[in-house]
Amino acid sequence: MIILKSERDLEAMRPACAVATTVLDDIAAFIQPGVTTRQVDDFAASRIKHYGAKSAFLGYRKYPCQICISVNEQVVHGLAGSRVLNFGDIVSLDVGVVHNGFIGDTARTVAVGGCSVVAQKLMDVTERALHEGIAKALPGGRVVDISRAIQGFVEENGFSVVREFVGHGVGRSMHEEPQVPNFVDGKSSPKLRPGMTIAIEPMVNSGLADVKILNDGWTVVTRDGSLSAHFEHTVLITESEPEILTWSEKIPSKLKAL
Repeated sequence: MIILKSERDLEAMRPACAVATTVLDDIAAFIQPGVTTRQVDDFAASRIKHYGAKSAFLGYRKYPCQICISVNEQVVHGLAGSRVLNFGDIVSLDVGVVHNGFIGDTARTVAVGGCSVVAQKLMDVTERALHEGIAKALPGGRVVDISRAIQGFVEENGFSVVREFVGHGVGRSMHEEPQVPNFVDGKSSPKLRPGMTIAIEPMVNSGLADVKILNDGWTVVTRDGSLSAHFEHTVLITESEPEILTWSEKIPSKLKAL
């Protein structure tokens, strides 16, 4: 069942999303060569607590970390540990927080100091694909419009969209209906209605789309060892333009259709 959010719900959810965004900004600024992924996770924990929130991921289906930290060939759900971040790595940071009874969910891939031309293009294309999808998050449209826009932009640029993991509705629960694939899957597609809040999150590989899960039971990696990037926003379907609930305060919170 798709849960439409009331204005009262949104009054609580907007601050939750703002906290998630601010925490992500803080973590992205903390990333530098020489830090370990455990140090990043500990820093994330301190920032989440500072803003009066809790991690939405810690303990979810027994996930053991505060945030998801996925490095280079790791796609999503990477675990914090002793791995040292080196200059040239790219790191996908996925932050989910619980605040005011609602969840804010957002992700971004950043370079550690700098990165290769291919890695930068991958990050740029993935972020742009996210916004291509958001631009189609219009009332009266369908989820597949978002999916088609993301897949088309990614493949036009020579990269691959991960199939095994998709976006989703989000609100009081981490995963609500509907699923939001980053590709056209041929299934029936729900209509987009004002009050829907969805997490749109393209996961894009520089090589083939195939992935596998490591023996830790969580970390998803590209099967061919190629780089992967991940960007995500929580988006509200309105009566007109989509509202990006996890947009930085430094930038206007609405994106016009492209």
